Amino acid sequence: MALDGITVANIVSEMNAVMCGARINKIAQPEADEILLTVKTLQGQRRILMSASASLPLIYFTQKNKLSPMKAPNFCMLLRKHIGSAKILRVWQPSLERIIHFELEHYDEMGDLKKKDLVLELMGKHSNLIFCDDNGTIIDSLKHISAQTSSVREVLPGRDYFIPKTQEKMDPLTADREGFLSVVFSKPLPVYQAIYQSYTGISPVIAQELCCRAHIESDQSAKELSEEEQLHLSRIFLELMEDVKEEHFSPNIIYDAQGAPVEFAGVSLSMYADLNPKSYGSISEVLETYYAQKNDVTRIRQKSADLRHLVNTMLEREAKKLDLQRRQLKDTEKRDKYRLYGELLHTWSYGIEPGASSALVPNYYDNDKEVKITLDPNKSASENAQRYFEKYEKLKRTYDALSELIHQTKADVDQLESVKTFLEQAQSEADLNQIREELAESGYIRKHDTQKKKGASRPEKSRPWHYQTEDGYDIYVGKNNLQNDELTFRFANASDWWFHSKKAPGSHVIARRKDGQELPDHIFELAAGAAAYYSSARDADKVEIDYVQRREVKKPNGSKPGFVVYYTNYSMTVRPDISKLSLVP
Repeated sequence: MALDGITVANIVSEMNAVMCGARINKIAQPEADEILLTVKTLQGQRRILMSASASLPLIYFTQKNKLSPMKAPNFCMLLRKHIGSAKILRVWQPSLERIIHFELEHYDEMGDLKKKDLVLELMGKHSNLIFCDDNGTIIDSLKHISAQTSSVREVLPGRDYFIPKTQEKMDPLTADREGFLSVVFSKPLPVYQAIYQSYTGISPVIAQELCCRAHIESDQSAKELSEEEQLHLSRIFLELMEDVKEEHFSPNIIYDAQGAPVEFAGVSLSMYADLNPKSYGSISEVLETYYAQKNDVTRIRQKSADLRHLVNTMLEREAKKLDLQRRQLKDTEKRDKYRLYGELLHTWSYGIEPGASSALVPNYYDNDKEVKITLDPNKSASENAQRYFEKYEKLKRTYDALSELIHQTKADVDQLESVKTFLEQAQSEADLNQIREELAESGYIRKHDTQKKKGASRPEKSRPWHYQTEDGYDIYVGKNNLQNDELTFRFANASDWWFHSKKAPGSHVIARRKDGQELPDHIFELAAGAAAYYSSARDADKVEIDYVQRREVKKPNGSKPGFVVYYTNYSMTVRPDISKLSLVP
């Protein structure tokens, strides 16, 4: 989520604990919308990254340095001139706004002690870094906002600094029970919306968390809650605000079962109890870790964009081809009727008058029921029989050819659908490289597109996911079709158990036996849940899973990667879930 008022309060608390009395040592502007402050504290040197990016405004302590341009931008030079060695008196946040003030003290050119205010506004596209004097007059800002750009507030040198009040929201830190009850439950909105639209600094995630803590459905209308539920929710809200005022924070990141970051917050989020929360020592570490990992996911999505477009295009083309071939195959259903007509005309030709346009003959395959056959009056009965035999032979050849084509096209569609599923699950460059390798081997892309230049470092090899249960059983999950084949036919033992979604493309899952003993029943359920989770039916409530001992799984000669057959199996219906499995690094 974006920074909300509670996360900003956590940042302010963390910075006050470290930086009160610290001195600014260095100011850099590595990006157009970023300032990097290096400060000397009692604990040593610290770096603070301030970003007023419209897409990702941030502030946190970091150990990483960034390269700066050879010539410092004007705003950076101005800050160096005024506060290059300033003392940080305090860091504070007005109400629960997404705004941080750095109150600074420095000596001017005349040797007089002066105060300045550096204000970071973390407000999405309106984010800015504003430098003011002790009277609240703007000296300069990272982004200049004129009256032509905003009718609410100008951010220009010489203008007075103020926080624009564009929404009628209340300060949650001064809230009381009566005020909460009157303002929230008077709105005809879902409860969580009524909360975050009534108070500053409360995000939708925190509003939903409050409902979760109060055991109230967040989508329920605020006006429909009973008096007891209203009182309970108000108590939960005030308790959270008391924790914020007393600076009781618990920075954490919520991870899904694959280890991908889902959410972060400065307070615990019980609404994600089915996922994996991880606590951190500081909110700075949370922000730096979360966005670094999110950037990794975004980077993989960007790198796989061309592959996903290619696969979607080919899948659409093959699906259309398959539909056309099936419609053409339906037209060959008349072939057996033409064969029958030819046989009957050949048998009863002696009784058919020359020049007849039709004939009514007994069908000895159906209790001699009479069949009416259309004839060409310019041909004899034998010639008409031969004409029907020729039609039959033509349609039979078409049927045989189309059946083979449909089999091949269906295999292509199945493979491309599975590749599409695995592309959505890819988490690293190594995963993408192996998918490219499969596409190259199948002829969808040229092989040299997947090869590294001579002298390049050897790429990291993608490996199957390895999970363990609480009682120590190993479960392995293939990340693509090549890994599925490797996992099933080279890694798994004949007595291990194999799992796969019944009607959806997905991963092969191997549940390994331990010490030669049979698997307990709950391991079957966990492995089936993993097979459902790593399939295209992940979002379904229930997925049917086939499972069988690995020795029963066969790979036909010449079949596509990942394609297998089995003739005896068990089935179960499970919910896609890997929350009870631990990922082994």
